[in-house]
Amino acid sequence: MRTEKFQTNLMNLQSNLLNFAYMLTSNRDDAYDLLQDTTLKALDNEDKYTENTNFKGWVFTIMRNIFINNYRRASRAATMVDTTDNLYHLNLSQDSGLESPEGSFHAAEITEAIEEFADEYRIPFSMHVAGYKYGEIAERMGLPLGTVKSRIFFARKKLQTRFADYR
Repeated sequence: MRTEKFQTNLMNLQSNLLNFAYMLTSNRDDAYDLLQDTTLKALDNEDKYTENTNFKGWVFTIMRNIFINNYRRASRAATMVDTTDNLYHLNLSQDSGLESPEGSFHAAEITEAIEEFADEYRIPFSMHVAGYKYGEIAERMGLPLGTVKSRIFFARKKLQTRFADYR
């Protein structure tokens, strides 16, 4: 495609690209940044576009790929690396609430509430919290999968009702 025709086609897609960028980012400023990155990348890669292919699809694919790459980059950047000697931060749950003595009291109170459940609710719920999958719990307890799921659901509901004041 000749450069002039390529640029004209690209400029004609700008409003559609902006709508798509806004749909992806849900933020006006980020959408404009994504539109600019896409336009520049399309112009830089004009020689890779082949005639008689879907130009609009090609440009939208570039935009989608830029968005995905930026999202992955941001996710990796948000990852915390624990450099403490004893890996203190790695072993501390982010939402543990243990920043204060009051937080540890709440955890003990929740544990006490779980211990008060009948075995039929306490055991599957405790296994689920410990990281077991529903299928593993069902297999170990010799119960149908649906029964395990419903017992965990009811245990969770009981806790939510009991600790509704803490919200």
